[in-house]
Amino acid sequence: MTMQPFKAHVRNGRLVLDEPTDLPEGDVVELVLLDGGDELDDEERARLDEALHESIDQMKAGQTIDATEALAELRAHR
Repeated sequence: MTMQPFKAHVRNGRLVLDEPTDLPEGDVVELVLLDGGDELDDEERARLDEALHESIDQMKAGQTIDATEALAELRAHR
């Protein structure tokens, strides 16, 4: 079952859903606070940025492979 995420606001210390839900009465829902960021530290962020820039340069130079080929290569390394 795929569900859309719920959005809620805090009112008087309680979480109130923005829209009605058809969940069964008594269901338990786990809520996780989103801060909009990720869990990368500065070093990890720098490595990611470097890898992305390298990938863009490779793409501009025509050094690309077909997605099917890339997925097959990834699967072969499992």
